[in-house]
Amino acid sequence: MSEKIINESIEKDMRNSYLDYAMSVIVGRAIPDVRDGLKPVHRRVLYSMHELGNFHNKAYKKSARIVGDTMGRYHPHGDAAIYDTIVRMAQDFSMRYMLVDGHGNFGSIDGDNAAAMRYTEIRMASVAEEMLKDIEKNTVSFSPNFDGSLEEPDVLPSQIPNLLMNGSSGIAVGMATNIPPHNLTEVIDGLVALIDGASEEEIIKMIPGPDFPTGGLIVGKGGIFSAYKTGKGIIRVRGKADIDEKKREINITEIPYQVTKKSIIESIVNVVKAKRVDGISGVHDRSDRKGISIIIELKKDANPEVVLNRLYAYTPLENTFGIINLALVGKEPKVLPLKDMLNHFIEYRKEIVTKRCQFELKQAEDRAHILEGLRTALANIDDIIPFLKKSKGVQEARAGLIEKYSLSEKQANAILDMKLQKLTSLEREKIDKEHEELKKKIEWLIEVLGDIRKVLDIIKEELLEIKKKYGDERRTEILDIQGDITVEELIPNDQVVVVISNKGYVKRVSLDEYRAQKRGGKGVIGSETRDEDFVRDLVVTNNHNYLMFFTDHGRVFWLKAYEIPEAGRYAMGRSIVNILDLKDEKVTSWISVQKFVENEYLIMSTRNGTVKRTSLMNFSRPRKTGIIAITLKEGDRLVDVVKTDGKQDIILATRFGQSIRFNETQAREIGRTAQGVRGIKLKNKDDAVVGMAVCRKPAILTITQNGYGKRTYIEEYRPQGRGGSGVINIKTSGRNGYVVDVKAVEEEDQAIVIGDKGKTIRIPISDISVIGRNTQGVRIIRLDDKEKVASFAVVKPEEKEIEEVEEQAEETKEEKSTAEEIFEDKELETK
Repeated sequence: MSEKIINESIEKDMRNSYLDYAMSVIVGRAIPDVRDGLKPVHRRVLYSMHELGNFHNKAYKKSARIVGDTMGRYHPHGDAAIYDTIVRMAQDFSMRYMLVDGHGNFGSIDGDNAAAMRYTEIRMASVAEEMLKDIEKNTVSFSPNFDGSLEEPDVLPSQIPNLLMNGSSGIAVGMATNIPPHNLTEVIDGLVALIDGASEEEIIKMIPGPDFPTGGLIVGKGGIFSAYKTGKGIIRVRGKADIDEKKREINITEIPYQVTKKSIIESIVNVVKAKRVDGISGVHDRSDRKGISIIIELKKDANPEVVLNRLYAYTPLENTFGIINLALVGKEPKVLPLKDMLNHFIEYRKEIVTKRCQFELKQAEDRAHILEGLRTALANIDDIIPFLKKSKGVQEARAGLIEKYSLSEKQANAILDMKLQKLTSLEREKIDKEHEELKKKIEWLIEVLGDIRKVLDIIKEELLEIKKKYGDERRTEILDIQGDITVEELIPNDQVVVVISNKGYVKRVSLDEYRAQKRGGKGVIGSETRDEDFVRDLVVTNNHNYLMFFTDHGRVFWLKAYEIPEAGRYAMGRSIVNILDLKDEKVTSWISVQKFVENEYLIMSTRNGTVKRTSLMNFSRPRKTGIIAITLKEGDRLVDVVKTDGKQDIILATRFGQSIRFNETQAREIGRTAQGVRGIKLKNKDDAVVGMAVCRKPAILTITQNGYGKRTYIEEYRPQGRGGSGVINIKTSGRNGYVVDVKAVEEEDQAIVIGDKGKTIRIPISDISVIGRNTQGVRIIRLDDKEKVASFAVVKPEEKEIEEVEEQAEETKEEKSTAEEIFEDKELETK
């Protein structure tokens, strides 16, 4: 026997051998598939359980049986590796959504090991069965197992986005993956939105960050954003703790993901012994089946916040989680941003649904073909029975049926196999009914296979059903904090006055300047403004409060009050255009918000008569670059936005002098990006809504473009149903011209009216007559030739403004003290 000698350098042979080994580890062991989110060992365990009928509604089976079956049939890498996989899939502190329902001791969050496989029992969790659904419908490819005796699936059809839902971790050769678990409800919302064409920014908002099974706090959003944009990022995860001042205790109720409770307790004891953390007199583990409870007893003179912050600094109570979204895409390892991971899952589901429909279509067509043969036989039964009696054998009978009635061989066999009970009228009706249903199903399946939108609709429907069955609340809270010290922590939460001018100049003035001035001073009205400009509004707020700016394009921007440039009383301020990222749009409304609460609402009105009522909570996730506040139809513009308590009457006014009054509850509460509903029906295509007033004051002031106006008591605007044409507010024919705006006013207010050529007048509201709706009003301002009123605002008298600022400051002292406590807490943390 001759031997063939191959001349090859040892370097090349080692390189090729190592590369083969590396790819084997990457593809066959350590890295999950982007489609079902599983490594081969997980996939083989679940498929073995499926083959054994080890379902969630059946009896438990010994873990050793599943391990042995998986090892003998699909995964010949040792029983320990298989059992470790099963144990992890059954631990509620390891998996966000457990794939295995375990019965027995499967370890603990203290780091205790699971009992031996001969003692524990398992079955599939209900959610895991969704991963194997439709596997029998030729939806996935199969490959020979290790010895070629059986076939195993290359991937599971998975209706659930398991890769994001449960995450994955593994170390391969030269690369590693570490994908955190996420909330199923949020992931499905993101998938549905992506199918509907949502942008990457909108998707990231819907999936705010990882959701760990152990809860805890994620500190800062920078690492999350980096991971979602690039596939890599580092996040800080903290345990959650409650401080009890009376008992002088800190109770740790949640700990970071993949950190054992035992290691946290040991590290706390060690840092106390090393005197790195002072003020702790004892540590007790009072955890039970209801949850974690690590009690830290404090000394009398200890500051709880300082102690907790030092524990975050010196113990695993705060830990980092490095995100690497590495997964196999067509057997090639790739680092994937969030949107790509979602897209790959959607593309995979499109493939699965298409193959399933093709399988079901073939089955339905085959069955319909058989039923057509049976119906032919039943229609000619009186001739067929004598013929069959005369036939010498089955072959002769089959051939005769095929020739005489133009049947296929399958149809002829079905007729020969037909039982006598099929001859009853009831059975005939069942066959006809089944045939009609199959025809409809075939038509529907052909439509689906010919229209990708219908395939996507099926995917959405199935995802929403999964969300309904398995969706739950988020466990991990995300704190919008970056680094150890934030800019906000360094700024005192003092009360300030934010001044906004008619031409969009804004500034922040210390409240102390108003208090020092006292009554009778010039106030903000005496501040410097550009020519023909005036102070339109002032808001007493705190430095850490939000200011929301709404534009005519339906977008809203957030600024913290401290982000507005600080200036003195007499400074002009800075243009809002230079502060916000505006794109050919104009700020039409602004609102100060201390807290986003559920019992407060925003009412929006547009030029074309649409109104929208939405909860203030829908805007609780600020973004400086702006988000959609209302979706506007082409050509429409946002006119006004007001904050209400949910019970107010609203008046809409149009440029042609119509108005309507209705209660805001008639506009049902809807989502942030919705379009809204009809507030007033515009009779003329050139008419438009010019203003909105909340009926909190006794009268409505209306001013027209030719300088005329009037006051009318609220009572004259009878409440109506939303969506009507309304009633006459003011006559716009003749001298008046079109309506410029409407405002709710009271006797002590003042009106500032400005013309489009710069003429301005400030007059007391009491000087404007109170007259009925269906009138022309009186002259408010005498304009030059071809000059028109551009806008007007309602303000307090100068001394009243100062007085109101001081009164409001006194009323909000309690709110300020709460904010100051928050700041003081942050200050201690910084120290």
